[in-house]
Amino acid sequence: MSSSPEPTPLWDLPEPKAEPARKVKPARAKTASRRGAQNPAPENPVARIVVDIPLTHLDRTFDYRIPEKLHEAAVPGCRVRVRFAGQLVDGYLVERADTTEFTGKLAYIDRVTSSEPVLPPALHALCRSVADRYGGTLSDVLRLAIPSRHAKVEAEPPAEPAPAPEPPETTAWEKYQSGPAFLEAVAERRPANAVWQALPGEDWPRRLAEAAAVAAAAGRGVVMVVPDHRDLTRLHDACVSLLGADSVVALIAGLGPAERYRRWLAVLRGAVRVVVGTRAAMFAPVADPGLFVVWDDGDDVHLDQHAPYPHVRDVLMDRAHAAKGSMLVAGFARTAEAQFLVESGWAQPLVAARPELRAAAPRVTPVGEDFDVARDEAAKAARLPSVAFEAARQSLAGGFPVLVQVPRRGYVPGLACGNCRTSAHCRRCAGPLSLPGGLIDGSPRPPACRWCGVPETNFHCAACGSVRLRAVVVGSKRTAEELGRAFSGFPVRTSGATEVLASVPGKPALVVCTPGAEPVAEGGYGAALLLDGWALLGRQDLRAGEETLRRWMAAAALVRPGTEGGRVFVGAEAGLSVVQALVRWDPGWHASLELAERRELGFPPAMRMASIEGTPDAVAGLLDDLALPETGEVLGPVPLGEVDEDGNAERERALVRVARPDGKALAAAVHAAAARRDARKASEPIRIQLDPLELI
Repeated sequence: MSSSPEPTPLWDLPEPKAEPARKVKPARAKTASRRGAQNPAPENPVARIVVDIPLTHLDRTFDYRIPEKLHEAAVPGCRVRVRFAGQLVDGYLVERADTTEFTGKLAYIDRVTSSEPVLPPALHALCRSVADRYGGTLSDVLRLAIPSRHAKVEAEPPAEPAPAPEPPETTAWEKYQSGPAFLEAVAERRPANAVWQALPGEDWPRRLAEAAAVAAAAGRGVVMVVPDHRDLTRLHDACVSLLGADSVVALIAGLGPAERYRRWLAVLRGAVRVVVGTRAAMFAPVADPGLFVVWDDGDDVHLDQHAPYPHVRDVLMDRAHAAKGSMLVAGFARTAEAQFLVESGWAQPLVAARPELRAAAPRVTPVGEDFDVARDEAAKAARLPSVAFEAARQSLAGGFPVLVQVPRRGYVPGLACGNCRTSAHCRRCAGPLSLPGGLIDGSPRPPACRWCGVPETNFHCAACGSVRLRAVVVGSKRTAEELGRAFSGFPVRTSGATEVLASVPGKPALVVCTPGAEPVAEGGYGAALLLDGWALLGRQDLRAGEETLRRWMAAAALVRPGTEGGRVFVGAEAGLSVVQALVRWDPGWHASLELAERRELGFPPAMRMASIEGTPDAVAGLLDDLALPETGEVLGPVPLGEVDEDGNAERERALVRVARPDGKALAAAVHAAAARRDARKASEPIRIQLDPLELI
């Protein structure tokens, strides 16, 4: 870039021209120069700099000169400050060279903020790959991958690398088919990918710690990501007990700046082999990584809420492929994305044989939704049928706690068949139907698709042919006080949004929780009551069935085996595929059905999608400038939120879907359109997200 006395706006910077590379002359020895002039470094005086500017059309490296005085300090990967369009901005030096394609006069680096190489080549390549996959910018990904600098911590002497541990005992993996073969591949430094379906009651933190110890014993690094702090505490404790405290570090976003940077530097400098953490750990720069693990990949917290919105599973898959390492997608349930990996042959399933499963699983009983409250005294008191009421009584009398899962309120209501309750979908694009609100000539607006916006005035259920629609229930109003009155004499504990319990004693008590906040009970629960199943199944969400099964199985896995009296009662009809998958404890079967249905309807992961949200003018402008591949299809735009009587909304959303092989082309097209939009100095905000979890 050229140095100019007048600041140049960031929007108006020209694209670099494809000119022959020219060599930058090194510094002359002791020559006279103007006062204040600088000489370039004697070797590789050209620096490729990534500037920290979140503008899509500036998503590339820029060439600068390295002054002679910074020759030693300007190492690849270090933080620098440069003059960019008249402004002093932060950046990273990714490469040094002796030639440049820029034909003008190169400006000098202003200063080296730190010589610590925080952006090694492997991390730079990973961040570039993630930005390309999601149509984002490298600077956005670098903000997620590299924590803020803390100078005092950086000056601390590096710790000595932890010694490689001894290979652990892995006999517990023998109950899973292909489990020993997977660990053998990890130990022999051969790439292997697997989807692990943990048995109910399994000590999964210990199993993952054993897998990490196998990789660490082979001299390779490990990155394991879990959804929340409770899971992180259990996994970290298991790893410390097996590997030692010096070999494991926990990375979470909630740490203070100094401690987070201290732990991250320990990983970067090779002092620690095993990294466990929440979403913030997915970019952990471990040395020679050999194993990547994501636990419970269906949890929505694995999706980062900052641009470009990467998902932990996809980032770790990219890392495993680039490092020729192994990938383990683990959980009690299985997502459609994990099933896609299995069916494509990319990963092998690690599942237990049916005899092992029957010995470990609790007995599951569906009790339906509409039991007879008028004739059932137990139902009057506790909103439970007699069979579930008595099972809870027996568990409490036997000295075991009882888990009660109650769906939280506030889900967006959807529409379903009034006869069989099958979710209502659009005939044009298979999107979900909903009530848009507002009036037409004094009458309520008819149901319309939330994706393409086409009204549905002649609904017929695809399952039973009924023409009736009904609103699905929003949530439950049951409270711990009501259950406490029904089970008088026993303490009631709650776990939810305000206070999430990590564990409870193995004593008689009622533990009422919302989905995802189930505490671990010592010795396991004697029974679990999964109430109001339709509040979960009726969510207006593409993943409602998958998410419901995941939450049910996470709760049921905490219950004692059926051979020891463990019982699970689920408040939903027995004929539903989700309930059948829970009864048989076969999430792989349900995931295969889910994936087949998504292939038929054109939903992810069979297709790739992009969501574009913003004002109507902003969305329309970007769609007009979007060069889609041949398989591209635009759905919408449709209003977001409330609309006025004329059907106008402040914000709209459009969905763009393409065949999966065209996913890279879609990301490139979205990135190019956003770059042209930024170059035009568009002021209206817009949100672009590829492969969003929430399509509804």
